Amino acid sequence: MNTGFDRIHELLGTDVGYFLDHSCKTFDKKSLQLPSPNFIDEVFANSNRNPQVLRNLAALYGHGRLGETGYLSILPVDQGIEHSAGSAFAPNPVYFDPENIIRLALEAGCNGVATTMGTLGLFARKYAYKIPFVAKINHNELLTYPNKHEQILFGSVEDAWNLGAAAVGATVYFGSEGSNRQIMEVAEAFERAHQLGMATILWCYTRNSGFEKDGKNYETAADLTGQANHLGVTMQADIIKQKLPTHNGGFTSIGFGKSHPDMYDKLSSSHPIDLCRYQVANCYMGKIGLINSGGASSGEGDLEEAVKTAVINKRAGGTGLIMGRKAFQRPMEEGVKLLQLIQDVYLSKEITVA
Repeated sequence: MNTGFDRIHELLGTDVGYFLDHSCKTFDKKSLQLPSPNFIDEVFANSNRNPQVLRNLAALYGHGRLGETGYLSILPVDQGIEHSAGSAFAPNPVYFDPENIIRLALEAGCNGVATTMGTLGLFARKYAYKIPFVAKINHNELLTYPNKHEQILFGSVEDAWNLGAAAVGATVYFGSEGSNRQIMEVAEAFERAHQLGMATILWCYTRNSGFEKDGKNYETAADLTGQANHLGVTMQADIIKQKLPTHNGGFTSIGFGKSHPDMYDKLSSSHPIDLCRYQVANCYMGKIGLINSGGASSGEGDLEEAVKTAVINKRAGGTGLIMGRKAFQRPMEEGVKLLQLIQDVYLSKEITVA
């Protein structure tokens, strides 16, 4: 079996030219703050983040196979709450034991592991000094019927600090009925996290049943997700986590908010890399790193999809991937290989920013 770039090239298949030869004509890459070994010095050293935050950001950016590259590979496992433990872990029941979540991130050489307060609290003394912890402090509890889009706190910033977390993570469902409360709650939590010296990662998701029209869901449209990113960076998130955009035109199709024709004609196109670059631009032109999510696991085709997602993110000017289900819903050895394959995209000098 081929490794490295040859393996990536093979998995891209007939789409290899479409992804690797694309030249971005929207935002010039020279206008972006691109990931680099000096990313923290070039961005956060000029910010209001205190020395403890800088140290924890350096720990996150400096760990694992992508350490000191400016790129991030983070393992996120909060689906036991966000979906249900049964649905998340039935494909691979070893992850009902939360220690295996941390072990997977360690063995794969991830920069960090983002998971629940319960998981990190149970193994804090054993692992907090071995791999950076990202403590996810809120979740959407889906046992309520009917389900609703309602992120609520499951833990405190102080407890995250006590268990040795390098960063806290939180989700805001922008556009949902409870988004105003979530924005204020998370902004306050992030302010406290920075005071205590922890970095902050915001899951910037758009959620509203009205974001669907004519059978098309615009929750992953570049314009809506881009604006969610722009709200997230003004909440002083240090890293933005967002779903990969799949199309555009949410504002114009649904008929709400404010937009400009140049958003669609000049600042983006239908190409996945250009759609993702619009997300990067909304993260203060890359000064706040964008990590895209890996999406659900379909079993067959996961490797191809994961590689394409990583190539799109990297070539758009993004900072990495936060990939969970494709890794932990398969045997651990295979999960490690998948995560390292993704990391190989960011280590490959042949794959450049478009």
